[in-house]
Amino acid sequence: MSDGDVREATTEHDSEPTDFDAVVVGAGFSGLYMLHRLRELGLSVRAYEKGDGVGGTWYWNRYPGARCDSESHIYCYSFDEDLYEEWEWTERYPEQPEILEYLNFAADELDLRRDIAFETEVTSASYDDDAATWTVETADGERVETRFFISAVGCLSEPFKPDFDGLDTFEGEWYHTARWPHDGVDLDGERVGVVGTGSTGIQFISENASRAGHLTVFQRSPNYAVPARNRPIEDEEYEEIRENYDAIWEQARNSRLGMPFDPDENSARGLSEDEIRDILEDRWQQGGFRFLHAFEPGHVLSDADTNAIISEFIREKIRERVDDPETAEKLVPTDHPYASKRPPMDYNDYYGTYNRDDVRLVDVDANPITEITPDASGPPPTTTTSTCWSSRPASMR
Repeated sequence: MSDGDVREATTEHDSEPTDFDAVVVGAGFSGLYMLHRLRELGLSVRAYEKGDGVGGTWYWNRYPGARCDSESHIYCYSFDEDLYEEWEWTERYPEQPEILEYLNFAADELDLRRDIAFETEVTSASYDDDAATWTVETADGERVETRFFISAVGCLSEPFKPDFDGLDTFEGEWYHTARWPHDGVDLDGERVGVVGTGSTGIQFISENASRAGHLTVFQRSPNYAVPARNRPIEDEEYEEIRENYDAIWEQARNSRLGMPFDPDENSARGLSEDEIRDILEDRWQQGGFRFLHAFEPGHVLSDADTNAIISEFIREKIRERVDDPETAEKLVPTDHPYASKRPPMDYNDYYGTYNRDDVRLVDVDANPITEITPDASGPPPTTTTSTCWSSRPASMR
């Protein structure tokens, strides 16, 4: 919808008064931007946020190891030059506390909090065709009329709780990464189980293996994790980024994946397998999504022969990193091609974690989880669930 469309729509039904021109649900990246943009258009706006602060995904997901896999200098707002001139990221891939700090900084700089109702959950929104208005209701009984209703709740803030038998009678402690306690959890020396080896599981496992007394990982489907190559951003590098921000954003906007990386070649057609592997090795050392951009991403997904070479290249890297051949094969993906799922990143030697004597990998595809026992009466370990969780005591059967 263009600015003109918005202005026309706000005046089209002047005979039907509303409490606000627009209501936004959520105060994460998109919700904060929508609030700012709509206010710029001269509209009256109310934003509702279930949490007691801004941040969205980065407000809720506070588990140790949480980090973004987009590079920090493009994981931020591009519409306000003052914001990116005044803010400076410390690392190539920002960690959750820094991202949350950035969003609080943006909310303050843009004076957004005065139009946000915190600790307020929206329970319903219904549209009246005749009046061309929305009725929005909240859990505390508030009811408002609005011309525009914008949902900015995202897809990473509401957790899925697995329905494992015995979870409700578990006598240990369990946690979900999407609802990690704000004051943290002391895992030092504890027996911990983690269910899941997606992006969150990979981050949590590699960050916390050295803290737990024993860590058991329950994995259903292995992933192709590429090294992120995280590092601090040097002052000279940041100065170069600032000098080229316009070109960086233009390149990102015109990229298939929204990232300012040029592929080495439009496709791998015509290259030998050795030439393909040389390019892959170079991008492996660069790390992150630059590896996915070794070739035009659409070609990576559409050309089976090229994808087979890339997938096997990563499998070989996994086997090289994991000492125990049996464990390595459990960690090697064979049921899907590379990038057919969103590729996760390895920030902290994830595969090397499995070389520790106090880390055990359980294949729940071959041995499904059937029950969580209350008091560790079953075989070791003990437990959590990932998306994560943690425990003391208890066992999974």
